[in-house]
Amino acid sequence: MTAVRFVAIGDSFSEGVGDEQPDGGVRGWADLAAQGWADSLGEPISYANLAIRGRLAWPVVEEQLEPALALGPTHLSFNAGGNDMLRPKADIEHIADAFTRVLRRCDETGTTLIVLSGANPSAQLPMASLIQRRGDELSAAVLRRIDDRPDVLQALNWPDRELSRFVYWAEDRLHMNANGHHRVAARVIEAVGGSAPPAWWHASTVPAETALSTAAYYRRHVGPWLKRRVTRRSSGDGRAPKIPDWLEITPTTGS
Repeated sequence: MTAVRFVAIGDSFSEGVGDEQPDGGVRGWADLAAQGWADSLGEPISYANLAIRGRLAWPVVEEQLEPALALGPTHLSFNAGGNDMLRPKADIEHIADAFTRVLRRCDETGTTLIVLSGANPSAQLPMASLIQRRGDELSAAVLRRIDDRPDVLQALNWPDRELSRFVYWAEDRLHMNANGHHRVAARVIEAVGGSAPPAWWHASTVPAETALSTAAYYRRHVGPWLKRRVTRRSSGDGRAPKIPDWLEITPTTGS
């Protein structure tokens, strides 16, 4: 049996933003899925993560796909489009075409593609109806591109209404907290044929922070986001991938 070599590409969702750790870094569903996958198999796997926060769909493909494939993965996960959806003139079909490109390159290299959709944050955000509509359209457009490909593994989080609950989201309301990332990781492990710890499917902790007032939320999160749009900057500017090369993930005991 070929040893699993799993690489993730994408934006903040795949990097793990929202699941902050005591050392100041982020963990996230991909890190969790890699550990849960190794635990489920009972053997080590190799894991890399090239995702960088703030990236649009096509820059993810242009900057991360070939370096990821150059590692020789058996499995590659891809999610993007969440940042594109927040732009005024989002072209849904053009965003979905990025998934077609990734699938074609995975076919050419013999890599199994894991397609994810992000969780739906619209219940907590301004412009909720616009985000909901665009997310629905993007999900449908991506599924049209893979509906005849049972070999493409799917971990679809957008339709998961449980993930819309407050307890799965970080203070910024745009990124999932540890609860959300665990639930997504469980779905990925299930998609690859493994078995995740049952507790991962449910919110195990209540967010410590109290929900911000509207004014405080706009000051702390919406304002800086708008400033980056005006100045054409990204939260990922100057950042490097957190795991650019293979890291061996060994099974934990008692998982």
